[in-house]
Amino acid sequence: MTGTLVLAGTPIGDTADAPPRLAAELAAADVIAAEDTRRLRRLTQALDVQPGGRVVSYFEGNESARTPELVEALAGGARVLLVTDAGMPSVSDPGYRLVAAAVEHGIAVTAVPGPSAVLTALAVSGLPVDRFCFEGFPPRKAGERLGRLREAAEERRTLVYFEAPHRLADTLAAMAEVFGADRRAAVCRELTKTYEEVRRGPLEELAAWAAEGVRGEITVVVEGAAEPGPDEAGPDELARRVAVREEAGERRKEAIAAVAQAAGVPKRVVFDAVVAAKNAAAGAPREGKAHH
Repeated sequence: MTGTLVLAGTPIGDTADAPPRLAAELAAADVIAAEDTRRLRRLTQALDVQPGGRVVSYFEGNESARTPELVEALAGGARVLLVTDAGMPSVSDPGYRLVAAAVEHGIAVTAVPGPSAVLTALAVSGLPVDRFCFEGFPPRKAGERLGRLREAAEERRTLVYFEAPHRLADTLAAMAEVFGADRRAAVCRELTKTYEEVRRGPLEELAAWAAEGVRGEITVVVEGAAEPGPDEAGPDELARRVAVREEAGERRKEAIAAVAQAAGVPKRVVFDAVVAAKNAAAGAPREGKAHH
């Protein structure tokens, strides 16, 4: 009889937010796989619980190597509890490989639901929450970060990102450049902790604020792209949207078709806007007919 893999949410700040079942699972598990065993020790002390099984580390550096060992324990009937430093395992944290391996071997996977920085930030952001997508951490390199943001430039759903405090100002500035300076956003800092702060405003304003220096755990929530009407987007805006898609790797023909459909205008209108923008950039006059 195989065991069970239990993914347990841990507090993102205030230890009083620990789900009631967490203490019971910590005491009952045969194996506890923890992202940081020192943090786990502090958590168990705060919850006044003594782990009943052996504790092993399970973090980004040893995830690939340790997964087979944990699957073997599960196959032998063990109850394995997976916890990360904060929030739910697998969400920008170790866990996906182990879950995938357990599923592949027919091992039961369950969860102890708990705190989530993604959902908490969404709830307090003041931005639409009926549809959203989680983008994790943006790439660290500026060029790769711009490319990833351009891929999301036309996304209608609310966007949620994690970011390191020392990269926040650059990321917000890049978002203002790609999404638009006036796009609404919320920077959620130190959620549920003593110095919790939620800063709301246009991306350009938030980038200027962050340039002064920000500390703590950061979650950024960004408003999705507006749904344009047929008469809302002028030639320059249509050309910009095509350029964003091209920079993200889409072929011009497909980009023009997608922008035309989204804007509710004929493809020829978008094509002419792209040609006009190209001529303007090259210093050529905007008059004259473009030929296929």
